[in-house]
Amino acid sequence: MFSVCLEFLGMGSSILGSLLVMIACGLPTWKVSAFIEANIVVAQTMWDGLWMSCVFQSTGQMQCKLHESMLALNPDMQTARALTVISAVLSIVALMVTIAGARYTNCIGDDTVKARVVATGGVLYILSGLIVFIPLCWMANSIIVDFYSTQVPPSKKREIGSAIYIGWAAAALLLLGGTLLCCSSGTRGLRSDYPIKYVGTKTASSDKGKKHFV
Repeated sequence: MFSVCLEFLGMGSSILGSLLVMIACGLPTWKVSAFIEANIVVAQTMWDGLWMSCVFQSTGQMQCKLHESMLALNPDMQTARALTVISAVLSIVALMVTIAGARYTNCIGDDTVKARVVATGGVLYILSGLIVFIPLCWMANSIIVDFYSTQVPPSKKREIGSAIYIGWAAAALLLLGGTLLCCSSGTRGLRSDYPIKYVGTKTASSDKGKKHFV
């Protein structure tokens, strides 16, 4: 029962983390314009994402433009785009592997093999979380360094956008879900590895059939 709860919690956390990775990948709010010095009162807000850049006007209108060339992006943007896509694809593969070894499916008959398959899915989820965590930290560090740099003009300084925070939450859920799946597969075979053996009790021998001599 304990392993079943761990498996369901791990699956739920991992699936939610995968969805958040895909949402963060598509959002254009990885970098947002910073309101400092002369930019306290501005008529527009700049958003920079992995796939597009958007300008949000104070009137409520928004215009977005896709990045025409990947090579024209900064190295942190190029790395984030590639690793985020890889993480999303790897999480989908991990979901398929985990479902194949789950208790409520009949894809695999042997319970020991199913536990190993679930553990493999958990490892893939952990790897997916680490892959998406690297570009997020790199991007955040680049934004902070440019923000405090005196060589970068205030108009080009950016702040950490909501997509990065969503990505961090996704990485945490993927790491947690993968760990729970690995733990559930480890506790699944405890009862089967040590089966309960029942030893028959000896009945008292009856005196029937015995001859009594006087």
